[in-house]
Amino acid sequence: MSNVRTIGQVLRSKPTIEGAGVHLKRAFGFGQAPDLDPFLLLDDFHSYVPADYLNGFPWHPHRGIETITYVLHGEIDHGDSLGNSGVIAAGDVQWMTAGSGIIHQEMPRQTADGLLWGFQLWANLPASHKMMPPRYRDITAAHIPEIVRDDGARIKIICGTVDGVAGPAADIVTDPTYLDIRVPPATRFTLPVPAGHTALAYVVEGKACFDPARNPFGYERDGANYFDFGREYETGPESLIVFGDGDEVQVDTESEPVHFLLMAGKPLGEPVAWAGPIVMNTREELRVAFDEYRRGTFLKHDGA
Repeated sequence: MSNVRTIGQVLRSKPTIEGAGVHLKRAFGFGQAPDLDPFLLLDDFHSYVPADYLNGFPWHPHRGIETITYVLHGEIDHGDSLGNSGVIAAGDVQWMTAGSGIIHQEMPRQTADGLLWGFQLWANLPASHKMMPPRYRDITAAHIPEIVRDDGARIKIICGTVDGVAGPAADIVTDPTYLDIRVPPATRFTLPVPAGHTALAYVVEGKACFDPARNPFGYERDGANYFDFGREYETGPESLIVFGDGDEVQVDTESEPVHFLLMAGKPLGEPVAWAGPIVMNTREELRVAFDEYRRGTFLKHDGA
């Protein structure tokens, strides 16, 4: 018998500015580490105003993590110290394993309608792989499988396996699940998620009930209810649902569809030392990383 996950917490994304002045919404980040282990950060960049994003993210370093950029609309130019360059277009994913260190830039382009919309997810690396060789994966929309269930639910599989179909991002150290899911109105959607794994859902559009008790804004503890924002039954856009433990996620829609991202992964259970774009296990490792960056010895690979 399945143990359906209830909701432990609901977080609202918060406006922030990153890079050279990019306006975005942060679903979670530094303040939640390591509670959402192995995930570190999720940013939602969504604007029709080019001035909000055109300054982009000029050259900057990463070490100790993986950054996953997923674009729904618009285009982003990418370049890195491995010699990779190209365009992340609508439906594409850039999966970058920083490992021992990489320097890259992400510069959005202005499109005809002005809309840029996408997400960047950071996944931590275990201590055993913090200094692994960096690697870059350009996954185009054509290579991301989409399955359509009998009830009309559509699932794009970026990483992980659903109904026997595997996503193209394979051999990932933390073996996460990353899905783009659309559920039509008046539908109950269920998906197995391994017990003990962190599971998160970020609502992109629409609304749904993400809790079988129809109480997505609270959780039970010692027989009492604790609420974040009230007793509404449905969770809407720019909400992050943090599920409690169990082996299945259940989502119910009513009069409108819902579009959400689902992320799941086994916690690393390791200490987190985090400063800007670098995430290690100790403060000393951070000191070494920034000292190497200043000295010009940060990169452990041969650039282009």
